[in-house]
Amino acid sequence: MKLHEIAHSRTGDKGNISNISVIAYDMENYHQIKQSVTAERVKHCFSGIVEGDVVRYELPSIGALNFVMYQALGGGVTRSLALDIHGKSLSSALLDLDIE
Repeated sequence: MKLHEIAHSRTGDKGNISNISVIAYDMENYHQIKQSVTAERVKHCFSGIVEGDVVRYELPSIGALNFVMYQALGGGVTRSLALDIHGKSLSSALLDLDIE
């Protein structure tokens, strides 16, 4: 199944750092998301984009994970030549991730 079937996401950015929050639609799916969506998988998913570390923060009380991705926006909004300089489409790409 695809992650978007059991979760939604939000993105943010600051300079060359992007973050993606993955939020379970239903708290019953949080454990599955937590097991399947690791920092390593997120780093691999964005291997051509994220040049730095990916750090995962867990927010179990709201059924969410937050991924902070360093060196992820081609230098940041004012320096990048990327079409999506804010990284908003990264959340859509992550929600397309296959999970068990």
